[in-house]
Amino acid sequence: MASFADLEAAEPELATRVRAAFDAHGHKVLATLRADGSPRVSGIEARFTDGDLWLAGLPRSVTFADLRRDPRMALHSGSDEPADFSADAKVSGRAAEVTDEAGRARFTQATGVPAGQPFELFHVELEQVVLTAVSDDRSTLVISLWRPGRGVVRTERT
Repeated sequence: MASFADLEAAEPELATRVRAAFDAHGHKVLATLRADGSPRVSGIEARFTDGDLWLAGLPRSVTFADLRRDPRMALHSGSDEPADFSADAKVSGRAAEVTDEAGRARFTQATGVPAGQPFELFHVELEQVVLTAVSDDRSTLVISLWRPGRGVVRTERT
C-alpha cells in the first residue's frame, strides 16, 4: 500500500489530475462494508494534506464503525454532468483510525479544523487509484490505473 505522496512521486501528472477531480466536489462517495458484508455508500468529505488522504467526520458514524471492523474502502470523487465531464477519480485501499494526539494535531493544523471540535479521523493507505477522463476531442474515455510498484496502465474506450 502507499500514501498519496507515493503517487505524487511516482506519477506527478496523474496525482495532480486525481487531486483536481477530488477537489472539484465538496462531497465524495465512500464505500465501506457493513457487519453482514453488504456494501454501504455514504457521502463524506475527504482531504489531501501533507501527502496523505484523510477521512474525517462526526463521532459515532456508522461508516466509521464499518472501517474499524473492516478497513477496506473505496472513495469516488463525484462526477460532473455528461456535457461538462472531463474526469473523475476513484481510490481504494484501507483506512486506519487516527487516535494519537500527534496525528490528529497534524491534521487539524493542516486543515484548520477548529480546536475542540469533536471528530473522528482516518488515514487512507492506497492500493489502487483510477482516473477516468475524456480525450481532448471528447471521443474517447481514457482510464488510467495506478497500483503501488506497478506503474500506470492506460486503457482507451471509444
